[in-house]
Amino acid sequence: MKLRVSCQLRFQILEPSVLILILRPYRGSQQWINREVFTIKPLLTTLESTDNFGNACQRLLAPTGDLFIYSSADVIVNDYVEINPKAHFIEIQQLPNKVLPFLLPSRYCESDRFGNLARTITATACLGYDQVLAISDWVKQTIHYVPGCSEFPLSAVEIHHIGQGVCRDLAHVAIALCRSISIPARLVVGYLYKLQPMDLHAWFEAFIGGRWYIFDPTQVDLQGGRVVIAYGRDAADVSIFHQFGSGCLLSNMDVRVDLLDNSPLNTL
Repeated sequence: MKLRVSCQLRFQILEPSVLILILRPYRGSQQWINREVFTIKPLLTTLESTDNFGNACQRLLAPTGDLFIYSSADVIVNDYVEINPKAHFIEIQQLPNKVLPFLLPSRYCESDRFGNLARTITATACLGYDQVLAISDWVKQTIHYVPGCSEFPLSAVEIHHIGQGVCRDLAHVAIALCRSISIPARLVVGYLYKLQPMDLHAWFEAFIGGRWYIFDPTQVDLQGGRVVIAYGRDAADVSIFHQFGSGCLLSNMDVRVDLLDNSPLNTL
């Protein structure tokens, strides 16, 4: 399917501030980008780079005044999510080196605190895909998904205690549970077609059977139509913007996902 995705940001800059943006869609990741627009007003010098996870970053110094940023792309993605109950658990000594960082505790995913709970949740599950599915289902049933209830990231331990959170928070809990039983897991931020209410979305992936598989504890059905912006260990790695200093205020954010064509990716 072909989607047109866009994110529009308006800032009030009270004093000159540095911003690092992660807004452009990820190159690769089973998605094909055939049109892209990236606009900054006023026109500013922007330094492009790629971080350790392959995410496209833009760094700029914003002057005092209004700042407008617009990112849009036409992207071809699958209209389904691949599942594989036979995907097996991979021993740590056999994991690719680049996957190893996603085994470790991170700022918002304290996997060293969830081992007993994870083993209880997955006690009757086969090693691998079924373990992750059991974790995702447990999070879906136990942590209430409440869009807009959290303005800043909370850790998996905090969300487990509170019992509710936004999409990012539920993914953090699932990631911490997976890592606690030696299954690599990473956070994904991007767009989801027909998400309600429309916003940027977060889900997680687990490395099993030699590849990454998508899981989303916020959705009743695991639907396709996902456009990836960034991957990371947790929300600290995939924030769509990092601001440095206190002189930068986000005054408006508008996200859109429109269907242009329902042809699947694998017909290219």
